[in-house]
Amino acid sequence: MTTPSAAVDHLTPELWAAANRHLVRKALAEFAHERLITPDPLGPGHYRVRSDDGTAEYRFAARQLSLHHWWIDPAGLTRHVDGRETPLDAVDLCLELRGALGLTDAVLPVYLEEITSTLAGLAYKSARPELTATELVKADFQQIETAMTEGHPCFVANSGRIGWGVHDHHRYAPEAGQPVRLLWLAAHRDHTTFTCAADLDYDTHVRAELGAETLAGFARTLTGLGLDPADYLLLPVHPWQWWNKLAVTFAGEVARRHLVPLGEGPDEHLAQQSVRTFFNVTDPNRHYVKTALSVLNMGFMRGLSAAYMERTPAINDWLAGLIAADPVFARTGLSIIRERAAIGYRHRQFEAATDRYSPYRKMLAALWRESPVPGLEPGRRLATMASLLHVDRAGRSFAGALIAGSGLAPADWLRRYLDAYLVPVLHALYAYDLAFMPHGENVILVLRDDAVERVVFKDIAEEIVVMNPQADLPEAVSRIRAAVPEEEKVLCVFTDVFDSFLRHLNAILDTEGILDEETFWRTVAGCVTAYTESVPHLADRHDLFAPEFALSCLNRLQLRNNQQMVDLADPSAALQFVGTLANPLAPYAPRP
Repeated sequence: MTTPSAAVDHLTPELWAAANRHLVRKALAEFAHERLITPDPLGPGHYRVRSDDGTAEYRFAARQLSLHHWWIDPAGLTRHVDGRETPLDAVDLCLELRGALGLTDAVLPVYLEEITSTLAGLAYKSARPELTATELVKADFQQIETAMTEGHPCFVANSGRIGWGVHDHHRYAPEAGQPVRLLWLAAHRDHTTFTCAADLDYDTHVRAELGAETLAGFARTLTGLGLDPADYLLLPVHPWQWWNKLAVTFAGEVARRHLVPLGEGPDEHLAQQSVRTFFNVTDPNRHYVKTALSVLNMGFMRGLSAAYMERTPAINDWLAGLIAADPVFARTGLSIIRERAAIGYRHRQFEAATDRYSPYRKMLAALWRESPVPGLEPGRRLATMASLLHVDRAGRSFAGALIAGSGLAPADWLRRYLDAYLVPVLHALYAYDLAFMPHGENVILVLRDDAVERVVFKDIAEEIVVMNPQADLPEAVSRIRAAVPEEEKVLCVFTDVFDSFLRHLNAILDTEGILDEETFWRTVAGCVTAYTESVPHLADRHDLFAPEFALSCLNRLQLRNNQQMVDLADPSAALQFVGTLANPLAPYAPRP
């Protein structure tokens, strides 16, 4: 990328048109799913959606699948303005449906920027050489990670990354697949808190992560400035965060030598789908590093709170102990990759000026998460669960390629996956009022012979919740308690698993002719029934076979407030409910 034009080689008319077709199709489907729009029937299997003022309309062929899922044929999707066919444009779609989407004057321009950035990301991904679904089945963990093209399956504006320039996209985006060396700062102990797991300490941790030679070099930098290395803790930062935020916004801290830049670390890393988390490719046995990144992406500024990080290792230790002691979790093979250490820097002036949820308190912190590689048994491979929703340019799914490679019947392959993934989610809810955030990017599949053998959950401390304010928890873990209405607890399965993930997997397998949706949901029901029969003392706590459940809408959250979708002090209060969805498991309820 040596010239301005080379930086935008992916922005061609052909790739831009393809990106818009993809995103308009997704927007119509997900906005219809959330009942923001109601397609009008034009005949069997054909529909239209009209703009707020009626001057524009979108025509398409579609099938309605379970959970009010709209599968729209991309080939036949057209847009007409004043009766004349015009190109598809996702930004125009949002403008034309502004009233239906409830976009305010404050939210609209930012949302359009996020839509445009998402389109640019799609064009970039389309310009790269592709591994087909069949080739991906044989790819390694990080090849699969960087090959993902969709992002979150429900959110329409899912790659906003506001704050990044095009050069940052080329350098740091997961799909770029570019190795990154993290920058390291020395942070004065008076302003910095380091916490770690009970069986770890600071010196052991940084020595394992950096090595003696790098540590000695960092110490020489400090002593060369007349500073005592013993007064400082070492803190990794995303290079973007240093150049664009810390070197300016934290200029006073640098000038006073509260922060001292030390240079790059020795290892190369790859950005993961979550953008701010890095996998160590120089030594895959070393920890992931999750960094603060003051970039607006999918409803939040992606910083890390120094105060929040302080309790992270203790929460992970507690959950690891809970899982290890539970025979049901053991039977499924569930494991977590623990967040073993965390560090955060407190900027006292910004803290004096803000509340605890402010992005200004989330500019400088990091955590280290275990790698899944050391615990991998021979003959097993890793893949992000997001890959199960990946479809290549020829329309072939990664899930379908895995099923073909396994030699299993599709329903048998699905059941193995559900026993590994869904049963731990159910048991956490039924036995402990515990909810994970088990979406595709937060789960790692352990594959054996192309079938799912077990799963690994990650992103623990920021995502889990115990939905019982009276739960008996250690003090260091108490922040994960929350008061959640009884009827909403089961939504951690209905919304987070059924509607946000399995709905899409069902559509992919059904559309590709691999597994019809009746068999798909009967298989899910069989998994749930087998679990509840195995724990009769817990079986009555929740009803996964209820005729319907509340439709909790994700895009509505972002459309309402795309800078902070949820009030972290009361996440339940922020949920947007619109009617109900028919439960696809209800027809397969076990007979009394």
